[in-house]
Amino acid sequence: MSARGLNPDGTIAREGALSRVPETFAPVVDAARARIGELFDGTRLHSAYLYGSIPRGTAVPGVSDLDLLLALHEEPTEADRADARTIEEALDRSYDPINGVGVLLSGVRTLMSEAERYDSGFLIACLCTPLLGPDLAARLPRYRPTSLLARETNGDLGLVLPRWRSRAAAATDAERAVLGRAVGRRVVRTGFTLVMPRWSGWTSDLDESAEVFGRYYPDRAGQMRAAAAAGRTSSADPSVLGMLIDRLGPWLAAEYTAVHGTKGPPP
Repeated sequence: MSARGLNPDGTIAREGALSRVPETFAPVVDAARARIGELFDGTRLHSAYLYGSIPRGTAVPGVSDLDLLLALHEEPTEADRADARTIEEALDRSYDPINGVGVLLSGVRTLMSEAERYDSGFLIACLCTPLLGPDLAARLPRYRPTSLLARETNGDLGLVLPRWRSRAAAATDAERAVLGRAVGRRVVRTGFTLVMPRWSGWTSDLDESAEVFGRYYPDRAGQMRAAAAAGRTSSADPSVLGMLIDRLGPWLAAEYTAVHGTKGPPP
């Protein structure tokens, strides 16, 4: 793998591995595997994956969360969602090193669909680490840092800004802190993928993403560094969230559309 996250042939390398999980987080990964196996038998679960900082080996105790994706044979039901919440609550309650647990659910048909080829498909093939079951990445293409990938992964920022504004207006301090972290991460990812084809590489590291973005848009570099800081921490500062949603976000959405086009709403 190159320094820019690419394989020798120029395709994006899978960024995580179970061998990279820090020792501190190994018990919660083992517990996640066991819990998933207990609650989701083979008639429901096709495969399970880790993604985020834990399989990348960059997780920080007390700061990083545990991110899981469950690929189901059928589309998720309310019973599936209830069992996913049970896993989230049990792991979050039992393991101090993690700062929250998120379990995404999706049906295999959706994940493998043409509409999701450059979004959820990319997530599985390049950003997810197999935990249980057969790896769906074997059924997906090799991805390159192209404008098409940029548009399909993050070309819908303009669609989510109004929802963020509504949530921020009604949020408590605790809710604002959670929202600020999510918004910061999404803005940094969008800023990075805006310039990804020109940089010709891939990274999920927030600070590196902000630094790469700043090379191409130096006038916005400070705002993007602030977005990266918000994505790492849980700050309830309304001025930071306001900057991301009302100033950097609208500019970024417009620039993204001009450079890569806009991803349409989900079908």
